[in-house]
Amino acid sequence: MMQPVQRKSTLWPRTAMLLALTAALAGCANLAPDYTQPAAPVPASWTSQAAAQPAVGSAGPAAGEIDADHLGWREFFLDPRLQQVIAAALDNNRDLRVAALNIEKARAQYRITDANRYPSISATGTSSASRTPAELSTTGSAAVSHQQSVTVGVSAYELDFFGRLKNLSDAALESYQYQVETRRSTHISLVAEVATAWLTLASDRDLLKLAQDTYASQSRTFALSQRSHDIGTVSGVDLASQEATVESARADVARYASQVEQDLNALRLLVGADIDAALLPAGLPDTASVLPATPAGLPSQVLLRRPDVLAAEHTLKSANADIGAARAAFFPSISLTANGGTASRTLGGLFKAGSGSWTFSPSINLPIFNAGSLRASLDSAKITRDIDVANYEKAIQTAFREVADALAVRATLDQRLDAQGKATAASEKAFRLSDARYRNGVDSYLTTLVAQRTLYSAQQTLISLRLTEQSNRITLYKVLGGGWSEQTQPMQPGGQP
Repeated sequence: MMQPVQRKSTLWPRTAMLLALTAALAGCANLAPDYTQPAAPVPASWTSQAAAQPAVGSAGPAAGEIDADHLGWREFFLDPRLQQVIAAALDNNRDLRVAALNIEKARAQYRITDANRYPSISATGTSSASRTPAELSTTGSAAVSHQQSVTVGVSAYELDFFGRLKNLSDAALESYQYQVETRRSTHISLVAEVATAWLTLASDRDLLKLAQDTYASQSRTFALSQRSHDIGTVSGVDLASQEATVESARADVARYASQVEQDLNALRLLVGADIDAALLPAGLPDTASVLPATPAGLPSQVLLRRPDVLAAEHTLKSANADIGAARAAFFPSISLTANGGTASRTLGGLFKAGSGSWTFSPSINLPIFNAGSLRASLDSAKITRDIDVANYEKAIQTAFREVADALAVRATLDQRLDAQGKATAASEKAFRLSDARYRNGVDSYLTTLVAQRTLYSAQQTLISLRLTEQSNRITLYKVLGGGWSEQTQPMQPGGQP
């Protein structure tokens, strides 16, 4: 008797060929518009007196030759205490932690979206038993049947012929890149905010010391005037005027003491932990940082390297990819479900010859009528892209204005400091002369009181102006993209990173 010819199963070779073919065809068309970076809607350069100034107060002679976004913050900030406070903030600040976690979340979401482009392969094992009563049995007697099966296959794998899944993956990738740049922006802002808060504390401590010294000096003068009034050499009007200045100075001491405590609270919040008292400033240092290099005619293209501008561009690229996904929804979508394995009535027969089984179930979905929802989705995607273009252009314009404003302030700061310093010296001289004339009985105390108040106000203004100068350096460093790197990064020819 002739034995039946057993044919070799061609299921797996065919399945492998089918998957390879679908992988090659999937994503063969991309309906997303070609991305073109919008032109920067700002002048090509700045024209400012400050743009030609070299870096001063630098720890090294090369500081004036390094662009701000390459200059490490440890080289920019000169005070070791401030450097330690910034390092502690970078380790403990909660906003920075959230920004880092948002990156991890966006990375996971991208992996989820990108996984939809590939077939999901799973193995399934089933076992079933059923009893057929005699009335329904073809043999006239009750029967119990068993079925065991093991299959491996893919379920509802979408063939991405028109790039819908690819564009969704690209959009998710750009969202991830957005979070990366947002974290960089948060990092840069934190460095600047901590430094500004540290200097503000220093400035307010100087103002507090000035108020305390003024209060102590006026208290001594008032005590002497009281004794003079008791013997009739000082009038009641002069004594009352002196008492008013004493109480005003006492109020300033209380006000600045409260402000110093608030400054400490703000700095602790930024750092995210308590701060060693040895790292806190007793007063405003002469130079806490270098002046970032801002060569004349600085190209506005440097703004395109700022993380907030890059983040806006990634959002724009994501919206561009969403248009491709919305366009692909107009076309048919093809899905495949296929599996292969073995089936038998008994477990022992699962892997015997002839127990192989397979199913192949392709499906196609063709949009016919959806009341305009697909068109509306595409219109929404295009409008979102246009909004993101406007936001990207605004981000560049905002960055340009921030730099231009910082340069405008820098252009006159030296003159203001010089003028205020001379005004303070002149006020101090006028106070000494008026005080001497009062003590010699030439003038009334009113002239001395006016001179004293003028000197006090001039000293306060000088301290505030010194803070403005130091803060302007930090602002210029920040708006030019500095503060991301701890150490200075080498510059390639043309100033590129």
